[in-house]
Amino acid sequence: MPKSPPLLSLPRRTDVLICGAGPTGLTLAASLRRLGVDHVLIDRNTVIQAGSKAAAVQPRTLEYLDRIGVGAPLVERGKKGRGFCLRDRDRILLRASYDRLDTPHPYMLLASQQTTEELLARRLVELGGAVHREHRLMDFTPDFPGVTATVAGADGVVRALSARYLVGCDGIHSTVRTAAGIAFPGESPEQLFALADVRLAPGQQAAASEDAAFYLSEAGLLLMSPLSDGLHRLVAPVPPGTAAPDASDVERLLATRGPAGERQRVREVVAASTYRAQERVAERFRAGPVLLAGDAAHTHSPAGAQGMNTGMQDVGNLAWKLHAVLSGAAPDALLDSYHRERRPVAAQLVAFTSQFARIAALADPAAGRRRNALLAAAAATPGITDWLASTLAQLDIAYTSEPDLGVPRPGTRISPLVVRPNGLHWTLAVPGTPRRGTVASGLGSLAVQYVPSLPTTLLVRPDGYLAAAGVPSDPAAVIERLGQYLPQ
Repeated sequence: MPKSPPLLSLPRRTDVLICGAGPTGLTLAASLRRLGVDHVLIDRNTVIQAGSKAAAVQPRTLEYLDRIGVGAPLVERGKKGRGFCLRDRDRILLRASYDRLDTPHPYMLLASQQTTEELLARRLVELGGAVHREHRLMDFTPDFPGVTATVAGADGVVRALSARYLVGCDGIHSTVRTAAGIAFPGESPEQLFALADVRLAPGQQAAASEDAAFYLSEAGLLLMSPLSDGLHRLVAPVPPGTAAPDASDVERLLATRGPAGERQRVREVVAASTYRAQERVAERFRAGPVLLAGDAAHTHSPAGAQGMNTGMQDVGNLAWKLHAVLSGAAPDALLDSYHRERRPVAAQLVAFTSQFARIAALADPAAGRRRNALLAAAAATPGITDWLASTLAQLDIAYTSEPDLGVPRPGTRISPLVVRPNGLHWTLAVPGTPRRGTVASGLGSLAVQYVPSLPTTLLVRPDGYLAAAGVPSDPAAVIERLGQYLPQ
């Protein structure tokens, strides 16, 4: 176990207090630091925790991580997977390949959550930020226009910290959400999951696919993903009361649910645990100066490797809005759009993963055989696998219900292959001979790109979503009207 970092002095006030230094909190802190927003990030743990649940980073998340300088080092540390594969033992039922996706990252990056957090934390330090570890939020009270938070440190001293905004990235049992009185409705299925990071015996690495594979056998569900450094991540539903799996437990799961043929041998169990999945979405993602993100705002089945990614994209939506409000370039009401845009995404995600988990966990053998036959038939239907790949990659997420009639609609994702990201700047994309420039604005720098293939000018938000199409090609005119392009 690495040595604990030295304790940092907690300031008396800040613009944004972030509770929780998991992937969501670290992404928010690095984004705010990149934008020059004063913040404090606290976490109750001494160090980054080993054996965390998430094992895949989706293309849409990698696109945002590119904007804050984490994408490239994470890709270097991870393993590129082709996509998802649904199997009945050795029989492939359906494969959702990422190869044809419209993204600079046409793959699912297989990397442990620990690796993701380590690289986010390193980037935060490079940007001049830090994590106040062994600090725990006790409570907070309204203190117009923000809050006064009570924080307990490792030294046992309780301190008061004044913050304009408080963001709860503190997980499913969020202290921030509870103290804010925000309801967290949903279900708590009586389903326990076992998780293990293992190394297989030499000569058996080929048994694992380059895909994240869902094995849907009569014995039950098993998710198996290759990671970097020769590791494999396994997740499986198990009976209530089951202990964290050891090597023999993992071998038994592989023998009964995984690839058929030669029995798989486990050389080492690096990390193992059990956890109970819940299906919940917070009623509100904002309550005055309090905002929720990640598992504090939504939690669901692990099916589809969506949870960590959704939390990191929550704060991609939130970070630039906090900057706009705190810099005085936009009204506080802009933050209401965070709830309006992200909560429907979370609700749809919970519904999707819940349905998938129930289908995958069918206990009746006959029903399981019918399910597998339907999946195989779906795989042969044109367009189904491409739709599934885009959905799982989270590239189809949009903040609009209006149809695309040839011109992108505000709230739709703009591919980085069309308009290249420029950090967390706004971008004005103009038809014309390729060249780039930058103009200062109240919302941060406005990057200007000339793109020959564009049918019209596009104004792209710092999170990669379209603010408006058909705007003036003159950057000064766009800057003058920038406020009217903010989400309402």
